[in-house]
Amino acid sequence: MEASQPIEEQNPPDLVTFSGDWEVYEESLYKIFLDTICDAGLIFQGQRISIKKVPEHKDKHFVFWHLTSEGELEEERTPDFRRCERLSWVNWIIVNCGKHSGISFWENKRGSENHVVIWCEQYEYAVVLAKRNGYFLLKTAYCVTEKRANSFRKERQLSQRKNS
Repeated sequence: MEASQPIEEQNPPDLVTFSGDWEVYEESLYKIFLDTICDAGLIFQGQRISIKKVPEHKDKHFVFWHLTSEGELEEERTPDFRRCERLSWVNWIIVNCGKHSGISFWENKRGSENHVVIWCEQYEYAVVLAKRNGYFLLKTAYCVTEKRANSFRKERQLSQRKNS
């Protein structure tokens, strides 16, 4: 795909919709996770993207739950169907970052960690990576609310000012 093509011509993958059987859906999502994230050899800015595997829950990688559920406490996270439906977008956003004007990224700090936010504003979806020494760690991905979008716009603008 050429970098000059507008993002509207290169849509994200189809949503993975829930069919009524949670166990089947969860296994289907986990296969997508393994195929498009774990085994995809994702690279961002020339550095590999790693994933956090432990502590596992229900024999599934730790970060899988951060991509498909929500909640502050690990043991109380609940499925987020919007995150679930968009799981295959994680790969698409990362791979297309830098190729489309509709996907932007910037660094921010959360607590003591330096993060990179990759945001596709058109589709209201963000991927968050933690900067590590020589690689990135996939932290989470989620649908962006209007309140968060306003915050992202401010962060992005501040970052652009710093870097210009």
